[in-house]
Formats: sequence, structure tokens, C-alpha cells
Amino acid sequence: MAFEYAPAPESRSVVDIRPEYGLFIDGAFVAAVDGEPMKTVDPASEEVLAEVAQAGPADVDKAVAAARRAYEKVWGRMPGAERAKYLFRIARIVQERARELAVLESIDNGKPIRESRDVDIPLVAAHFFYYAGWADKLAYAGFGTTPLGVAAQVIPWNFPLLMLAWKIAPALAAGNTVVLKPAETTPLTALVFAEICQQADLPPGVVNIVTGAGDTGRTLVEHAGVDKVAFTGSTEVGRQIARSVAGTSKRVTLELGGKAANIVFDDAALDQAVEGIVNGIFFNQGHVCCAGSRLLVQESVADEVLDRLKRRMATLRVGDPLDKNTDVGAINSAEQLARIRTLAGIGEEEGAERWSAPCVLPERGFWFAPTIFTGVTQAHRIAREEIFGPVLSVLTFRTPAEAIEKANNTPYGLSAGIWTEKGSRILWAAERLRAGVVWANTFNKFDPTSPFGGFKESGYGREGGRQGLEAYLAG
Repeated sequence: MAFEYAPAPESRSVVDIRPEYGLFIDGAFVAAVDGEPMKTVDPASEEVLAEVAQAGPADVDKAVAAARRAYEKVWGRMPGAERAKYLFRIARIVQERARELAVLESIDNGKPIRESRDVDIPLVAAHFFYYAGWADKLAYAGFGTTPLGVAAQVIPWNFPLLMLAWKIAPALAAGNTVVLKPAETTPLTALVFAEICQQADLPPGVVNIVTGAGDTGRTLVEHAGVDKVAFTGSTEVGRQIARSVAGTSKRVTLELGGKAANIVFDDAALDQAVEGIVNGIFFNQGHVCCAGSRLLVQESVADEVLDRLKRRMATLRVGDPLDKNTDVGAINSAEQLARIRTLAGIGEEEGAERWSAPCVLPERGFWFAPTIFTGVTQAHRIAREEIFGPVLSVLTFRTPAEAIEKANNTPYGLSAGIWTEKGSRILWAAERLRAGVVWANTFNKFDPTSPFGGFKESGYGREGGRQGLEAYLAG
């Protein structure tokens, strides 16, 4: 008999969402010069949360000019120890406002409150604390001490505030100023971060936030007044950015898509592996660039792993992101839900066998049941393309060499997971996997002290750790 949990919703009363938001330029919220406002929507209910300004070329010009003034007159000249004080202050305010930020992130993004509360927001604060510690020690990082200048940063909708922290914290620690564009579907926590910058008395122009859609991001990336471009998002857009900055002096880092393999060997602790598989693909509804979306399981234990996996998936609770019992929240947008449905349908058309967790989906909002496909080959599109949703493709292998070959048979190279009791096998496999991050007997673990990034079409450059400073220093 299934145990039924009573609803345990987090209160929305801790969040004060304004009906309208402007752009944050030169330390103040201002109206957009041109561009129609956008609506940001709660994906769990389709409720319109707020109207957000959409920055046009004139607005981007103002933001870049403000960042340039702040860099040349204040921030670029400020001693590292003084910059560190501001970063420490921001980190502490994030901690103080953690509950508000977590609730707002779940409302605007659709992710379960447990994830935003226990993973995203603590990591945001940790990144600012970590890079505050580097601000006066750049000479020991090994990449020089000269900042680049003005950084243009474009972030995605899957981890809105965490991606902001990944970008802004090292940039400021190194002495750069920033113009950041959040994703059009999840701008609210970035705008609250602007309030935090005001609360921390950050000098005007050091951080500027311009909201908008793809055209705003393109205008920012191609702006002649920008010295550095940092982008996290799809490989397709990453290619466009690489082409647009070719022939310029701009430094670029790209953190793009993935199709990670989660490899389970026959000697693995299977219950532990199943938990890792579930975390690897269903965490944040599968909206994770390094999600373990390809399960490679050794043939001798494949049936047992699948049986245990289905039993575990049947216990997952899909529903209200603000309910503390929820495991899988809402898909971020109608557009993303349509893509997931299309690729899942193609998987069935190509002959893969589909199994979805038995759950009742809410009538309103954007929802997709946790799903696995078996009978998948490397020729299937669901095994090759990034679905970016709660969909797992299962393939089998006989030998370790075959596992490595299948894992590397992808244009991506962001991450991978290994499940085995043999330390020697972990080291053997990690050396051969063409992935920027390899987890052993765990998955989706992050720390600000550890660099993150990929190979091949998963981009170039590293974020996090000492290596994350390299992209923001000229030497």
C-alpha cells in the first residue's frame, strides 16, 4: 500500500513579486527605452507573475557604458581585498534572503522547492564566498592579475540564480564589471539579485542586468564595448555566438549541451546506482545540461536494474513545486514541453519501448511524467539528441571497452557517471571517457572549488574553482 503524504506547501507570502520590473542599469531600476515588455509565467499554473522590460539596442548601450565607467573609474582600480568585502556582503545577504529566493526560484522556474532550497541557493552563496576569498589572491591563481574589462554574460533558464552566481562571482573577484542577461522565462531571481546588489552598496555600474529575449542577448554579445563573452545554453546558440565574435579580440567561454552516459557495471551496488540514476536524470525535471540521460547498464544486471528503477520511479511525486514532498516539478515552458513530447514520440516511432511512471498530472501547467525508453540503440534520436527533460534512454553493454565506446559515441562531452565497486575500474574508465566531469558512484554533485566544463560540442572553458578565474583575467 502506497503511503500518501499530506500537502506541505511552502508559503508564497515570503515573496513580494512586483507587477512590473524595469532594467537594472548603473545601480538603479530604469524603464526600457524601446521594446515591448514580456510576461513571465508560473509553469506550474500558467499564471502570469509579472511584466518584465525587454531591453533594446539603446538599453544595451546604456548598460555597457555604465559597466565601462564603473570598471575604469572604480572597480578595476579597487584593491582585491576591498572587492572581496562586497562579495562577502552579497554572499551573506543571499543567505539571509535564502527562503525568499528559493520560493521565487521555484515559482518562476517550476523546480521543486526542496531543490531550490537545499541545492541552488546554498550553492549561490557558496560561490560568492569562494570567489570573495580569491579576490585578493589572484597572483596565486596562476592566470595573472589584470582583469579583462566588461563581461557580457548570458544565462539559461534551468538554474537561473545559480548560473548567475557561476558567472558574476568570478568576474567581480577578478576585477571585471558585468552586463548580464537572464533567460526570458526566468528573470525574477536575477532582478531580486539586483536588489541585493543595491542592499550590499555595490558601486553603480559594476553589475547591470538587462532582461529580454534572444535579440537582447545577441545585441549584448555583439556589442563593440564588451571585452568578454560568457554563455551557458544550447549548442546551437553557442555556435552562433562563436561565429559572431570570430575575428574580434573578445574572450569567450561556452558551456553548452550534453548527453551524459551513466554507466552501471555488474558489480555496482544496485540500490545506490538506482538512486544515482534517478538523481542523474529526474533532478530539476531533467533540465540539466549534464543530466545522465543515457543509461548504459551491463547486460548481466540489466533486467534487475530496470526492475528496481521502475519500482523507484513509481514512488516519485510529480506536482506542485512549492510542496516539500514533490520530487519532480513542472516543465519550464510550453515550448520546452512541446520539444520533449516531440522527441519522446520520435523514440516510439523508431521502435524504442516507452514506460512512464504511473502518476496523475495536474490539469493546468506544463507537466511530463518521468519516462524511460528501453530497446534503444545508438541510432535512435533519443540516444543522440539532448531532450532536456525527464526522459532516460537505456542501452546495454557486455564489456567495459564497449561501455566506453558507447559512452563516447556522442558529439557532446560534458559529464559521465561510473557505478562500480572497483576503484581501479573507476580510474581506468575516467581516463578514457571524453567528458569534462566524471562522477564515481554519485551524480550531479557540485562544489564551487571544483571546475566544470566540457569537451567537443559541450563547449570550452571552465567555470568554478581556481580555473574559473582564467576566463576573466588577461594575464
